[in-house]
Amino acid sequence: MSAVEWPRGGAWGLVRNWLSSRPLLTVEQLALVASLYFSLVFNVAYWRGVAATGSLHGAGGTLTGVSMFLAITALHALLLGVLLNRWTARPLLAVLLVATAAAAYFASAYTVFLDADMVRNVLHTDAKESRELFAPGMLAWVTVTGVLPAVAVWRVRVVRTPWPRAAGVRVLWMAGVTAVAIVALLVSFQNVSALMRNHKELRYLIAPGNYLVSLTQVVLEDHAGPAQPRAPIGLDAKVVGRPSGAKPRLLVLVVGETVRARNWGLNGYARQTTPQLAALAPLNFPDVTACGSATEVSLPCMFSPWGRADYDKDRIKHSQSLLHVLDHAGIGTLWRDNQTGCKGVCEGLPFESFEHGTVAGDCTAEGCMDDVLLDGLMDKVARMPRDAVVVLHQLGNHGPSYYARYPKAFLRFTPACETSELGDCSSQQVVNAYDNAILHTDDFLAKAIGRLAQRHDRDTALVYVSDHGESLGENGLFLHGVPYAIAPDTQIKVPMVMWLSSGMAASRGIDMACLRARSRQAASHDNLFHSVLGLLQVSTREYDPGRDLFKACTSPVS
Repeated sequence: MSAVEWPRGGAWGLVRNWLSSRPLLTVEQLALVASLYFSLVFNVAYWRGVAATGSLHGAGGTLTGVSMFLAITALHALLLGVLLNRWTARPLLAVLLVATAAAAYFASAYTVFLDADMVRNVLHTDAKESRELFAPGMLAWVTVTGVLPAVAVWRVRVVRTPWPRAAGVRVLWMAGVTAVAIVALLVSFQNVSALMRNHKELRYLIAPGNYLVSLTQVVLEDHAGPAQPRAPIGLDAKVVGRPSGAKPRLLVLVVGETVRARNWGLNGYARQTTPQLAALAPLNFPDVTACGSATEVSLPCMFSPWGRADYDKDRIKHSQSLLHVLDHAGIGTLWRDNQTGCKGVCEGLPFESFEHGTVAGDCTAEGCMDDVLLDGLMDKVARMPRDAVVVLHQLGNHGPSYYARYPKAFLRFTPACETSELGDCSSQQVVNAYDNAILHTDDFLAKAIGRLAQRHDRDTALVYVSDHGESLGENGLFLHGVPYAIAPDTQIKVPMVMWLSSGMAASRGIDMACLRARSRQAASHDNLFHSVLGLLQVSTREYDPGRDLFKACTSPVS
């Protein structure tokens, strides 16, 4: 048969021959092949990140690259040596290939760093959000680089070896790949150590080690023992200084999603993305820093008394929140959610979810527009006769499907990117869709303020703040969730707006000119907890007047 001669049956003969072939490999050989495949195919984002640092330039850079390639391959082989045996090798590798293909797609397409916080975000993503991410490009990539190799792995016959010999071979194998990793790192130790020291975030791009290590960390942190009740805070909370017969107060806290300060019209953005708010002239805070670059971090943090300044993830996770303190003080609370929940902030308190909402005009099978959060809101408030705080948790600008976050009436900036595969759109198209979504939030906030202004039976106020920002392709970054220490301003600088009715300002003795001047100074999520307590005159040892944005502009009311 010549080199170009086909077997009998043509192309189908090739397929039949392939299907009938069953290569015979040891577990160690299979682990080595898989590790090489991981390094060559699934680490494009990592190598691109390393190249961007300049570490691969010149002859020394080439040696550094070879050293890291060998070390990464050997370390993954070591990891697989721990995980695989004759019974688990094929099913576990098949799962790893598909999962790593998906992880590599997001790392390459959006520069997603799979640290513990990002893995936690992924685990808490709901079905609607997940569907948006399963774009044709991702499905094609996962099929070609993950599913087909997984099928090939399933065709492999694993060598059966008596266990004493298998154990001895495995020990030698583990020692060998460990030695390769050590020698490879020592060859370029100075360059590699400098790279990892100065760019620690790059380790979260090395697949599959990144998500396997992070997933293990999340499991250990979140399931270390039986669930414990949240530690109470603010049990001493009470409302002080209110005259008898005073009007009840209503504060609406709007927690935005993924809106960044740079594109906020009130902050001086070249486009007016907040025209209705501009006409209402609320208090705008142009320099606000978020607690985190992802909802899983920011939401619990901003509702805690500690914030980013005294950040302690475990303490925040296992403690009650601002809403519980308000409840202890006798103030009614309600959380209305168009997102993936309150992340424990409202645990045990009144909660409404519109994840599967059916409100005509606002909801479809794909989900609800944020307008649904206003539907029936005042009827709910009417059943809360005391002071009340209502949280409206938006879907906002959640990506990558920015085009799905607003009705067609807000398609003002065109052409807009109308796919979740942001790499298929120009940068301007991505920004156009993102800005249209902000126009919808502007309309939502204007409607909310309008309804509060009509409530003459209550003193009312509204505070809006986004949970984190978003990258729209700057420096190759998309979406959010970059580790906080290196997160760009686009992901941690967020808009914040306040509106107070004349009755609220008067009953609290707030000098609005003073507060407007204060709004031009720096603020952060750390101010939210204490400012809400100050505004509603809640006394508790948890309150820090130094973080209360209203304090310096408030005088006693006679």
